[in-house]
Amino acid sequence: MRSIGPVSRIGRSLMVVTAMAAASAVSAMSLAAAPAAAAPTDTTAPQPGDTCTAADLGTRHPYIKTTEVSPTITHFKGWYVTEGTTGNQTVSTSMQTTISVSVGLNGNVESSFAVETLGKVGASLGLNVKVDYSSTSSVSNSVTWNFSQPGYYGVYKGTKKVTGTYGSLNCNRVQQGDGSWALEWIEGSGSGSFTTYTTLEEGAVRCQDSVPAGSITAKAQDLLDCGSAVAKAEHPAGAVAPTAKQKRDRLVQRPALTSGTSAEQPKATEPSARAALDCTAGAYKIAVPGKPLSWGAPLLADDGVRLRPSTIFSAHLDHWRLCNVTEHNGVLEASLWNWGNGGCATIAEQNAATERAVLMTAPCTEDDLQRFYVYRDVPGSSKVGVQNKHTGSMMGHDRYADGEFIRQYSSGRQDGTGTYTLIGV
Repeated sequence: MRSIGPVSRIGRSLMVVTAMAAASAVSAMSLAAAPAAAAPTDTTAPQPGDTCTAADLGTRHPYIKTTEVSPTITHFKGWYVTEGTTGNQTVSTSMQTTISVSVGLNGNVESSFAVETLGKVGASLGLNVKVDYSSTSSVSNSVTWNFSQPGYYGVYKGTKKVTGTYGSLNCNRVQQGDGSWALEWIEGSGSGSFTTYTTLEEGAVRCQDSVPAGSITAKAQDLLDCGSAVAKAEHPAGAVAPTAKQKRDRLVQRPALTSGTSAEQPKATEPSARAALDCTAGAYKIAVPGKPLSWGAPLLADDGVRLRPSTIFSAHLDHWRLCNVTEHNGVLEASLWNWGNGGCATIAEQNAATERAVLMTAPCTEDDLQRFYVYRDVPGSSKVGVQNKHTGSMMGHDRYADGEFIRQYSSGRQDGTGTYTLIGV
């Protein structure tokens, strides 16, 4: 065995505070629960261009590219209070719009990368936002309010809807101005959009109340449609039928149930005929640095890639070739073809969105589930991190042991166990 040297082509290449609705009169109070404190700013999060180490090659972190905060009414009811009907009343509101927390194309908020993404959103905006899956449709639609004066009210629940886009930071070698090399956080594979929201507020507002522009209460007052005939007419106490404007607004806002648009998990290509692979002449072991165990492909189709020792009985199952290799901005992309079983490394399609899904092998096809990005240490070192193109997840293992599966981790293994060494064989 020998380390990767400069003799081969690939050897050369591989070396959240919810804002208070400050309203006057009866709309001056929000939910009974007090607004949460501002989330601390994460000053330790890596930024593009920051330095990283070889232990970071198998990890990644999100960074927030854009954000938008928009007050949104989720539940609403027009309500008329006459003389003699003031005081505490419980109003059953109607669903106005639904906001569901989502990250990426499939909306999965179970992975560590998705949770970290939403955490960074809250930190960057100073808002306490939902960082796990939830939906505004799951909350009670009733609002109990003390109506101290007669009038035409909009009874509401609302929140700040937070949307935006994120990118992925990966550690890779970057050539410096003086020709030397260093490891830096660069924008890697995996970007998309997110949706979340802050704590729900509830209240009641009249047309004549003065409220802050752009607030949740102002959105409710606008929905009240104060210029309508209903607002100006006498009306029996109780529920008021929605105006034409309210109906139009409800139809517009209802499609807000969304998982966003995202490049986080692009649609996998349909399996095709066996791919014609242009593979390197040389083969490599993908080994744990400084230790004998390396990736070993399975003999059985339903088994996965495991850490295995290399012996005379390995039957080339520990030998991998890089095929259809391309390079973009210093990052290699390749299929990993196994010499022993003739298959390509892949994440099974049904497990693509699953944290800790096992790396498998399958007949080679033109499929992004079988394509991997290789992030490299500086020249002279053969340490690498490996990322699946379709899922965006990094490859790693739970513990160092013979037979331990190689798995995908959305944020990688932060303890450095996702860093491997390519050893030419």
